[in-house]
Parts: sequence; C-alpha cells; structure tokens
Amino acid sequence: MLSIWWPVGTLVGSMIAWGLIPNFTCDPEDLVCTKENNMGWRYLVITLGALTFVMFLCRFFLFHLYESPKFLLSRGRQEEAVATVHAIAYKNGAKTWLTNEILNEIGGHPEEISPDQQKLSNSEIVRRQLSKFSAQRIAPLFATKRMGFTTILLWFCWGTIGMGYPLFNAFLPQYLGNSGETPVSIVYRNYAITAVVGVPGSVLACYTVDIPYIGRKGTMAISTALTAVTLFCFTISNDPDVQLACSCLEAFFQNIMYGVLYAYTPEVFPAPNRGTGTGIASCINRICGLLAPIVAIYGSSGNPKAPVYASGALMLAAFVAMVLLPIETRGRASL
Repeated sequence: MLSIWWPVGTLVGSMIAWGLIPNFTCDPEDLVCTKENNMGWRYLVITLGALTFVMFLCRFFLFHLYESPKFLLSRGRQEEAVATVHAIAYKNGAKTWLTNEILNEIGGHPEEISPDQQKLSNSEIVRRQLSKFSAQRIAPLFATKRMGFTTILLWFCWGTIGMGYPLFNAFLPQYLGNSGETPVSIVYRNYAITAVVGVPGSVLACYTVDIPYIGRKGTMAISTALTAVTLFCFTISNDPDVQLACSCLEAFFQNIMYGVLYAYTPEVFPAPNRGTGTGIASCINRICGLLAPIVAIYGSSGNPKAPVYASGALMLAAFVAMVLLPIETRGRASL
C-alpha cells in the first residue's frame, strides 16, 4: 500500500500544474513573451517547494521517531535503549518484558562510553562507512545458481523499468501536447486524469499478489506486459481521446507493476543481504533513469514517438525477465 503515495503525489502535482501553467503562461501566438506573462512554471516550482517544506516540518514536529535501540546499546546507553523499546511497544498497544536487569544477565553490565569516545572525526566516520562496502556482502546474492539467476534478472528488471518509466511519464505532457492543436489547459487536464486513474492500481495489487497461481510474479509480469501494450497503443493514433485512454491504462498498470516490484525485491533476497540486493537494484534504477532524458532528446529528433517505442520495448524486456524469475514469494517465509 505504500506505493499508493507515488500516484497520489503525481496527482497532486498534476492538479497544481493544471491550475497554474495554463493560466500564467504566454499564448503560443504571442510574438513577445515576457517573464511577467510566463510565470506559470515558476509558480508551480514554488508551490511544490512549499509543499515539500511543509512535509519537512511535519516530519520533525508531528512525527516522533525513536532512536535505534541498537545504536543506543552500541554507545553504552542501555537505560535509554530499554526506555525506547518500552515507548515503541506502548505506542503500538503492546507490552515488552525487556528490562535493564534482563540485559545485564544476558550481556553483563554496560560499559560507559565517554563523550570523547562517542565523537568521531569526519575521516573516521567516512572510513567506517566505506569499510561496509565489501564483495562479501554481494557474494551471498550469487551463492547458488538459482539465487544468482534471480539477482541478475531482478537487477535487469529494475534497470529496464528505470529507463522505460521516465521515457514516457516524464515527457507525457509533451506527448499529449503533440496530438494536434490541443490547448495547454486540456493537456494538463488530461495529465491530471491520468494521475487519478493510476491510484487504484496500487490498491488492486494488494489483493492480486495473494491469489493462487498468480502471486507476486504473475501480477508483476501481467501488469508489465499490459503496460508495454498500452505504450505501443499510445503511438497508434494522434487523437487526444485515444491517447488519453491509453495513458490512463498505462498509469493504472504501471502502478501495479511498480508496487509489486518494490514488495517482491526485498522478499526474494536473503535477510542478511536484503539491503545490499535492494540497494543495488535501486541504484541501477536511478542510473538508468538518468539516461532516459538523453535517449528522449536524441531519439525524438527523427521521430517524436521513438521514446515511447523505446519505453514499450524496455517494458517488454522486463516482462520476459519477470516470467523467467525462478522464485515466487507468495505464501512462504522470507529467506
């Protein structure tokens, strides 16, 4: 369900853009466009920045996050660690048996660490963090042929989707605007409608992932294949209504795809190496996403629809990789 906030955020941004950009942007027929008459995109950026700042304030003043008990114990602050565990249990309506006496019996009395020992120089902090990057953390992801094959396929999925997703979605307003003489207000209205339709996809994914014979893999693969199909259908016609229908279906299926992908990836990796496998997958996703604008710029110079074709092909490649995944995580304990 966490993935639902992605389309909700897109919806909020598109609604704001719909209200600001058409009303505060120069008319295409104007020979001179001054800054005062072209403030729409600036107002949009300012508004989104203000919303982000409000979320920042809410994070610090409305939501209290407790310090990690593990960190507190590593600093010899045992009483604070126990108090934190009790506070978390109370907040969740539960009770805990943990006390200072029990910890003393298990591991002896805590050693007090002086403030000087707690403070590390910047170079020491960097050195400690870099020491965590080791091939030994990656090796278990390839411990067996089955696990190694799964790891490679998953990383491939994250890479292809990481490039295919922004190739279409980041430039969707431009694609919608290329369909004839469409007013800017209609372009952003259609973009907002697309965002609305995408929201139920994340909700539907919550139920389909537990259906027998479909599970995570089936839901993920089917939604990815349908995403690719709708992308190719988007290029068939320049009719705004047809493109709107295709973009709505694409948004719906891609939110199912992404929601399941985010859930399946940490489930399939062994617990001690889950962060490493998922982190590398996310890194590959971001790197490929950075390449998407380059592909869009040079690819669209000859054919404006070329980036959409590329996006559809990448989604099809991800679909094939998902079908080949050997592990289904539905109804089984994590590794």
